[in-house]
Amino acid sequence: MNQKIKEKTQEAFAAVLPITIIVLVLSVLLVPMELGTLVMFLAGAVMLVVGMGFFQLGAEMAMTPLGEGIGVAISKSGKTVIAVLVGFLMGTIITLAEPDLQVLANQVPSIPNEVLTWAVAVGVGIFFSLAILRILFHGNLSTLLIILYAILLVVSIFTPEDFLAVSFDAGGVTTGPITVPFIMAMGVGMASIRGDKGASDDSFGLVALSSIGPVLAVLILGCFYQPTEAAYEAAGVAEVVTTRDVARVFLTGIPHYAKEVLMSLLPILGVFLIFQFVSRRYRRRQMKQIFVGFGYTYLGLVLFLCGVNVGFSPVGSLMGSEIASKGWKWLLIPVGMLIGYYIVKAEPAIQILNRQVEDVTDGVVSSSQMNRCMSVGVSVSVGLAMLRILTGFPIYWILIPGYGIALLLSRTVPKIFVGIAFDSGGVASGPMTSTFLLPLSIGACEALGGNLMTDAFGVVALVAMTPLIAVQLMGLQYRWKMRKAEKAALTAAVSLDDADVIVEIEEDE
Repeated sequence: MNQKIKEKTQEAFAAVLPITIIVLVLSVLLVPMELGTLVMFLAGAVMLVVGMGFFQLGAEMAMTPLGEGIGVAISKSGKTVIAVLVGFLMGTIITLAEPDLQVLANQVPSIPNEVLTWAVAVGVGIFFSLAILRILFHGNLSTLLIILYAILLVVSIFTPEDFLAVSFDAGGVTTGPITVPFIMAMGVGMASIRGDKGASDDSFGLVALSSIGPVLAVLILGCFYQPTEAAYEAAGVAEVVTTRDVARVFLTGIPHYAKEVLMSLLPILGVFLIFQFVSRRYRRRQMKQIFVGFGYTYLGLVLFLCGVNVGFSPVGSLMGSEIASKGWKWLLIPVGMLIGYYIVKAEPAIQILNRQVEDVTDGVVSSSQMNRCMSVGVSVSVGLAMLRILTGFPIYWILIPGYGIALLLSRTVPKIFVGIAFDSGGVASGPMTSTFLLPLSIGACEALGGNLMTDAFGVVALVAMTPLIAVQLMGLQYRWKMRKAEKAALTAAVSLDDADVIVEIEEDE
């Protein structure tokens, strides 16, 4: 076990190191920081590394077997009503427990927090049930996505412009580190029972469909509430003088996140206990492993969220504000793209997705290929977000053609890549995006005197969009390589047959 923790921590260190180096270089060249601020950032980076290591190991030990177990049980039951009810309840409960949902609720001051929270949770529950039905009835994911995104477009016509960016941000924010490992594992478990040719293709897509629910919920609520000024307040940089001050700030923050994560994991733990009581699926040794996994997940998320919120978030806001206000505002685009390229690797749920993709495709799509593809996609999206802040053009100028291209590609690429691509969009926009890139955007927008609701918000939505295109382009490349390999094999077989014929003729002579 100690060796596994070491491996996961080393992977997390490799993921966090590039973004840490970028911030350190920028602090020397463009945005000078006080030593106290820099120490806070480095302490946050250390907590990120340790937290990611424990979280990934915990998700592997607890979330994955639990999700797969429930998925298998639903498929074996053969009862559609049970599948729909379980999907709705699981989607709603897990979303209510998602820490990022509270962040979203505070960002939309026009709508009461409880109304928004429940609307988003119910939206996820409904669409999660729909995703389960698609697997059970072998529905075409591409066709379903086209229909649902067309509905989003129609509803958005009646929604005030100030709600558009936040609505699409909601889709990425609510599919966070708590929900993604469980939902994805559940899809793999359900598809594994079928055993048909398209089972692996259908194992992906649960996150993609579930993330549409929050977007639709906020769009509908926006039709009934009047938009007001954004109430989002980026975290300020804590004033520290000594190392004791640094320790005090983090120790003060840990109880808050410990409570938040506990409230997030308790519903899932309750589901596990009920499921085990009903199904008796897990043996004593497996139950012990799952409980230990929950402990690692809890510890990892507490350290990760405290590190990213206390250490990283204030630095993101400071960097955005300083770069925009010092006459270097156009540097926001290359700096944002560089940060976006590396920051996605520090998203804890991304590594879970990449490993599941590698396992399901038997290594044909490797974890490293997925990492590169996601990094390029997020880099482009952050660059576009910074361009929006500088120019103020509407987010739909990007979203409509972007999703149009993604949906057109979904009709041509191998089916499994459609599910992977649309899942990757929800997974990419995790806590690192909402606590570093969003403050970066808000800091820059405030420095330039822009409208937060229309200009700063939307970075999460764009981060969730571009991987859809990038991963599907990788799918086109995969199809081309497979066809080329098949053609080469056919040519070799024909050549071999010809050679056999010649040998037979020579022997006859």
